Amino acid sequence: MQKHQTEEVIFGAFSLIFWTFTLIPLIKYICIVLSADDNGEGGTFALYSLLCRHAKFSLLPNQQAADEELSAYKFGPSTQAISSSPLKRFLEKHRRLRTVLLLVVLFGACMVIGDGVLTPAISVLSAVSGLQVAENKLTNGEIVLLACVILVGLFALQHCGTHKVAFMFAPIVIIWLVSILSIGLYNIIRWNPKILRALSPHYIIKFFSQTGKDGWISLGGVLLSITGTEAMFADLGHFTALSIRLAFALAIYPCLVVQYMGQAAFLSKNPSSMSNSFYDSIPDRVFWPVCVIATLAAVVGSQAVITATFSIVKQCHALGCFPRVKVVHTSKHIYGQIYIPEINWILMVLTLAVTVGFRDTTFIGNAYGLACMTVMFITTFLMALVIIFVWQKSVILAACFLLFFWFIEGVYLSAALMKVPQGGWAPLVFSAVFLLIMYIWHYGIRKKYNFDLHNKVSLKWILGLGPSLGIVRVPGIGLVYSELATGVPAIFSHFVTNLPAFHKVLVFVCVKSVPVPYVPPEERFLIGRVCPRPYRMYRCIVRYGYKDIQRDDGNFENKLIQSIAEFIQMEAVEPQFSSSESPSLDGRMAVMSINPVQSSLSLIASEQDFISIDESIQSSRSLTLQSLRSAYDDENPQIRRRHVRFQLPSNPGMDPSVREELTDLVQAKEAGVAYIMGHSYVKARRSSSFLKKLAIDIGYSFLRKNCRGPAVALNIPHISLIEVGMIYYV
Repeated sequence: MQKHQTEEVIFGAFSLIFWTFTLIPLIKYICIVLSADDNGEGGTFALYSLLCRHAKFSLLPNQQAADEELSAYKFGPSTQAISSSPLKRFLEKHRRLRTVLLLVVLFGACMVIGDGVLTPAISVLSAVSGLQVAENKLTNGEIVLLACVILVGLFALQHCGTHKVAFMFAPIVIIWLVSILSIGLYNIIRWNPKILRALSPHYIIKFFSQTGKDGWISLGGVLLSITGTEAMFADLGHFTALSIRLAFALAIYPCLVVQYMGQAAFLSKNPSSMSNSFYDSIPDRVFWPVCVIATLAAVVGSQAVITATFSIVKQCHALGCFPRVKVVHTSKHIYGQIYIPEINWILMVLTLAVTVGFRDTTFIGNAYGLACMTVMFITTFLMALVIIFVWQKSVILAACFLLFFWFIEGVYLSAALMKVPQGGWAPLVFSAVFLLIMYIWHYGIRKKYNFDLHNKVSLKWILGLGPSLGIVRVPGIGLVYSELATGVPAIFSHFVTNLPAFHKVLVFVCVKSVPVPYVPPEERFLIGRVCPRPYRMYRCIVRYGYKDIQRDDGNFENKLIQSIAEFIQMEAVEPQFSSSESPSLDGRMAVMSINPVQSSLSLIASEQDFISIDESIQSSRSLTLQSLRSAYDDENPQIRRRHVRFQLPSNPGMDPSVREELTDLVQAKEAGVAYIMGHSYVKARRSSSFLKKLAIDIGYSFLRKNCRGPAVALNIPHISLIEVGMIYYV
């Protein structure tokens, strides 16, 4: 563009920025896309969860009818009106199309993670490059070193959480917006007020007629003016749609437009300052304050994108598309603020590598622009599907939306792809690696789930063993963890056939994620009965949304006992649940709404600071186990579990069979709770293809061995954990 530095070309470039800024962030995102929130959450995964609720697009077959009764699940129009849609039936019928849809969503998520690498690098490096304008003595190496120091400090402070410094963010952003607005107005008035004419799209035509191919290639730089747009939608969960609309329309949009207009006015009279137009256009008197506030604003923007990256990784993990990682809740008062140590340090290493490797904002900008435009392109596609399946509008309207914005974004994307050799390859490489990790993990999870699904233990076989299961039933509660939402997992048969004794009360626990952002605590537990009453076998499905945090509050056992007690009481009162006595059916399930450590109709709960053995209920917990438990609690004071004593209410009208079952439940709780999990080894069958063996035996096996174990992810105390080895041939 060095040979096209005329006033008309500069006016045309500004006109291009203005109309791009108006059509994509203002019209597409503010007016349309923000309306497609998922219970207040935004981003590509929010759109995908909306689609999964209104059509059967999910690849993991663990959906239940009870999930559709969640209050958050009913968000949006009813799905009945589009039940006969030919397009919906076509997509649901073809598994490959649903796989392609998942890959598109994952690719968009990977590009967001790529943004988490590139945004801090380009933001901080651009901000500190202003020092080179003022101090010509500083070399490129010294500027890069200073940027790296700031970046290391930024990532090192992530474990503290944003809430401790968040009070500074709003003043910094407000001062920054006022600064760029003032500088823009100053440059317009001083250098070239005629720039107002460039608001006409006529100058865009002049721009391309004079620049030709060079103008098209320069679009890769123009799109950098809208790179934060997708992050605005992804961070919707932290604000309301109305607040974002008002802030953007009344503050951000006019301030940025005036700033770009001022830069264009400055360049029209100073074309030699093209490479550092922003810092060169700042008046000398306010240069240093603006330089400082620019650096602080870069840190704030980087912080927002890093937080969004943690959030997207958490969502991927919840939907079974990312290996298990440690999720830390950094604020007791602000829900949703999380920190993921592994991801934080990976982002830091990659960001430093990009900063040191490229050393130039132009190359990083090429990579950054390609990543952001790819996510926008994917969002447009998902939004078109939302218009059809969620909003229930016509296919023609969705096609018009898709074609109009795909044409605009496609032009920019084609220009960005031309910059692949000049740094644009970076987000493609990052995305390819993360996409491979995500898909291999999801593929392994799906194959393992299907193996469990097709190898469930027959209820007839269990019923044939009798209430004792053919072995000795000892006092205590056994929580058998499985990913199955229905049926008895194959791991249970290993216990029954190989162990001489088992717990008197058995609960099959399934912790599953549902396609909603949050599940209210009163709707979390779904309780049912597996076999007839004498077997004392229950099922508990614990449901979490993709943004819920599974915090270890030490109260899970007590909530579970209360939920089962409520179910037993309700089952005796409501006849529709008596179908569980049928010898051939798995019992119906019901949502149990309980309050932690409070008395209910079925049990009276009393909290204690120490364990005391009730004389009326003999505990079989040995002194050795008690001492081990005490030592474990002393070593882990931050997750010390509350000792709650349950007692039966003195209700003479209670059914004798219900009282007997509740007594067994209380006695089992006093005897102790054991957590039983399968230590699985997933291997591909010998007849499998080479690619499948590569994915399962090497890829999935490597990820499983190097990620956090399921017991750690589920906050299971290792003192009470029993693991059973099992090989899955998938």
